[in-house]
Amino acid sequence: MHFHPTNFSSILALCSLTFYLFTIPAFAEQQGIADTCPVKSFAKINATKKITDINAITIVSKSSSIIRNELAHFSGDVVLINKDQRISAQQLEFNRLKESFNAQGNIHYQADSIDILAKSITANNNQQATVLTGASYQLANNPAHGSAKKLTISAKGDLILKDSSFTTCQQVQPDWLLEASKIYISTRKNRGEAYNAKLKFFGVPVFYIPYFSFPVTNERKSGLLYPKIGSSNRAGLKIATPYYINIAKNMDATITPKYMSKRGVQLLTEFRYLSNLQSGVINLEYLNKDQSLNNNNDARYLARIQHTGTFADNFRVYVDYTTISDDNYLVDIESDHYSSNDAYLYQVGELSYFTDNWQATVKLQDFEVLGDHVQSYRTVPQIEFNHFQELSFLNSSFDIYSEFSRFETPDVNLPTANRYHIEAGFNIPISSPAWFLNSEFKVLQTYYQQERLNSNSTLAKNVSRTLPKVRIHGGINLDRELSYFNSNLTQTLEPQIQYLYITDKDQSNIGIYDTTPLQDDYNGLFRSQRFSGLDRIAAANQFSWGLTSRILSASNKEIFRLSVGKILYLNNSNPIPKSSQNNSTASASQSALAGDVFYQINNKWQLGGDIQYDTELGLTNKSQANIDYQYTKNHLIQLNHRFSRSVTDNKIEQVSLLASGKINKDWQFVARLTKDLIHRRSIETYAGLQYESCCWALRFAYHRNINSKIDEQVLFNQPHDEFDSGFMLQFVIKGLGGQQSSVGIEDMFNSSIFGYKRPYFLNN
Repeated sequence: MHFHPTNFSSILALCSLTFYLFTIPAFAEQQGIADTCPVKSFAKINATKKITDINAITIVSKSSSIIRNELAHFSGDVVLINKDQRISAQQLEFNRLKESFNAQGNIHYQADSIDILAKSITANNNQQATVLTGASYQLANNPAHGSAKKLTISAKGDLILKDSSFTTCQQVQPDWLLEASKIYISTRKNRGEAYNAKLKFFGVPVFYIPYFSFPVTNERKSGLLYPKIGSSNRAGLKIATPYYINIAKNMDATITPKYMSKRGVQLLTEFRYLSNLQSGVINLEYLNKDQSLNNNNDARYLARIQHTGTFADNFRVYVDYTTISDDNYLVDIESDHYSSNDAYLYQVGELSYFTDNWQATVKLQDFEVLGDHVQSYRTVPQIEFNHFQELSFLNSSFDIYSEFSRFETPDVNLPTANRYHIEAGFNIPISSPAWFLNSEFKVLQTYYQQERLNSNSTLAKNVSRTLPKVRIHGGINLDRELSYFNSNLTQTLEPQIQYLYITDKDQSNIGIYDTTPLQDDYNGLFRSQRFSGLDRIAAANQFSWGLTSRILSASNKEIFRLSVGKILYLNNSNPIPKSSQNNSTASASQSALAGDVFYQINNKWQLGGDIQYDTELGLTNKSQANIDYQYTKNHLIQLNHRFSRSVTDNKIEQVSLLASGKINKDWQFVARLTKDLIHRRSIETYAGLQYESCCWALRFAYHRNINSKIDEQVLFNQPHDEFDSGFMLQFVIKGLGGQQSSVGIEDMFNSSIFGYKRPYFLNN
């Protein structure tokens, strides 16, 4: 039968029990329910009678009676259906005059997002409340569930639970259980409150909170985040307790008091904002007084501002500025923003304007140098202008790049300079699927005004440098079909050659302001320059040749690649100006042989490597090799070897092993070991162990690595016995920090000095 009461709003208020119930709180961003965790579900309540009017409240039962058109009584497998809400009971009674409703016997309330089982349900429109007794609930598609002796719902949808419990564990005896004498939930206000809350772990009370509030929707809400516990030799025991503040829809902040037993209490703050196309982060780390330093009352701090965005058509702004109280801050206290091995802090502000064929950029750039290192130059400012004009001839273009840079340094013993540079010329790119030929004809003009020169300086006050540049780079793409182990494959042969000419000019009277040698790997064979920056433009009269062969699958996936090549210098001229020569072992007539190899054996195994080998001297300048085995996303082994004959005049040879794997479905480990083969010692040892079930997780990690003193930044210069060691401990209760999710171990991969590099991204 169809029944239309005068007002049924209090009953319909049950629909407010959505999945937001007890998603306490959205303290941290989560990623969703772990796929492997079971979630209890209930069969849909169905009526035996076909529903014809979806807007009416339909009640189906084995028997029914109506007294004086006031009291309706239903019994025997009663089912009430209203849109997406369904209630089943043994008995149901509705009083039209009192506008009240009650049901008894195996009450089952069901909506799209929740199931409730109760002993009885009562709704009274005059009191504007719906009450369920002996209730237990299960969120749909969510492991959260619990019980309440009395559950009250107001007409506005606010919810009060008396003597209630909550957990995300599915066992009969849950690993953890939250009990509270009273819980209030308002989805309208995105606010929940718990009174006299008690957390039980394996049936044992471990934590009591007289009162706390939490969000009941996916919207952000202020509250405590999970604490982190750790230690290190330099800081001692470390306990960090973050507190999240939801300032506005587009602003939030996190304040983290961090206790360090050896140094004191540090305050970490992070402020984030988003406005239209502008976004940024402001971080401040502040330690008022370091207890480990004698007779030092100076505060220690790190501050960083990051901003990026577009504030008008074609305009882009970028800022990344960091300052620090002292050179040893990163080593002593550590920071998430920089590694303890970093020798400088990056400081840059950039404003750019873009159009279809030209671009202008104004940049202020500085480096805060840490320790006893040569002061870097800052550009105050650097102004760049690029212009691109397409021509009708052979798809060519006329390009102009110009730059003005002002170089300054706080070291009064070093010179300062203005640099004016312009390069203009033609690019003629010609390409097809089978071949390509790119030509470049340019003139480079640079003018220097150098100041603060010493009387014995070899630098000139004014220097003008004009250099023509010709670059012709071509290649052919050949391929053939082949069959291997009943697989249809494609093999390619890709030879390429480049001619580069730049006039030889003495540049010893120009200072080094922003220039450093570039890598001499295989890809570097076909660059048009040997240095970054403009202070040194290497003379060139040379041919570069290279040969690459690939094997591709039927779906064009690269299975194998081998590349080899070198540079041949004409007239036996050294391409590096005398003022910039280093310990390179390349001969005067040719460069080192550069090559790289890649082989994906199958979806789990992968090999890779590269080498720079001086064929005339029979020496390896640099090499790198790695082997990766990845069974699943977090089940992998990576072994790599690095060698370099000269890094700041030191030879390095290191081998590193990283492994991660599941011990069983709940336990997983991450380990890393890096060895210095030259000095026969360990650089770093890292081991992490994590337990993760469907409702809680525990993580423990241990690290031991060489300390990096500011006056001895390079690792191989460290004393053998100077190590820092410590541990990290974190405990997570799933469901009390947002929606159910997998904790994951990705951040443990990167908790070490070198971090995890995906297969073949191993350059550190």
